[in-house]
Amino acid sequence: MNRGDGAAPPGHAADLHPDLRSARLAALPFHWRWALPLWRLGTRLAPSTLGSGVEAREHAEAGVRVREYRPLEGGSGAALLWLHGGGLIMGAPRMDDARCGAWARDLGLVVVSVAYRLAPEHPFPAALDDAHRAWSWLLGSAGALGVDPARVAIGGASAGGGLAACLAQRLRDEGGTQPAAQLLVYPMLDDRTAARHELDEAGHLVWHNRSNRAGWRAYLGRSPGAPELPAYASAARRADLRGLPPTWIGVGDLDLFRDENRAYAQRLERAGVAVTRWEAAGAPHGFDVLAPDVKLAAAFAARHHAFLRERLGVAGVRSSHGAEGA
Repeated sequence: MNRGDGAAPPGHAADLHPDLRSARLAALPFHWRWALPLWRLGTRLAPSTLGSGVEAREHAEAGVRVREYRPLEGGSGAALLWLHGGGLIMGAPRMDDARCGAWARDLGLVVVSVAYRLAPEHPFPAALDDAHRAWSWLLGSAGALGVDPARVAIGGASAGGGLAACLAQRLRDEGGTQPAAQLLVYPMLDDRTAARHELDEAGHLVWHNRSNRAGWRAYLGRSPGAPELPAYASAARRADLRGLPPTWIGVGDLDLFRDENRAYAQRLERAGVAVTRWEAAGAPHGFDVLAPDVKLAAAFAARHHAFLRERLGVAGVRSSHGAEGA
């Protein structure tokens, strides 16, 4: 797109971090209308990237399917409930085999990734209800899984990060056992971003605002940006963020979600929540999946590994992503 001043628009490939320029074709925007059926099929049939030292199995629990990752040795007694991305309209646990396998192998975690129902066939609150059922099952099965219920985090990437944030809010209101932490990887937090039509021409790579609007509309069953929404439909809509678990939130500075992620992190901090923030320069949405082997992606992974290690009390397990200061 030409802005008329000779400069590339925000998020354009010319702004990419040098580590990511070889993946610039993969970073082209997702066009959901024609690609959604293919993407759904691809995420279900993609070959596993699990790696060694980990076993994974899928099973149904409490009315929802989960993909469970366990280290073959060296379990730490901690766990992570994980929610995959996909704009609320696509995705499957298998697409996160690499990152879930790394947490299981490097940190000794039991990782439970939820195959939540997708919109528009299953609008709000279906996905959140599935996440809640999986959380309840995980806690109820903690003894059989070898997990300490006080050392269970929740997390997610993109749409899954937004669902994880909403789940944390719902669990806070219900009382009972609370997550030890929440890990929000470039989370989709605020439907009001999708209502900002001026962002449509901003040139965001991978996930642009037209697709964002389609995802939110499918999930909410209405146009995003309405004056009021039901509780837990959009994490950023919640007024009171007090009492939420310690939070890690990371995003690229070329990501459509950058500003809503910054705003949510700041509001958490003002509410007294411990927040660890990390922003990757020159990185679009999902950059660590597009180019998982580059230094920038490794540094990103090392940061959230370090957060989980600290918050879940994991000791004596070395991360393959390097030291905390990477």
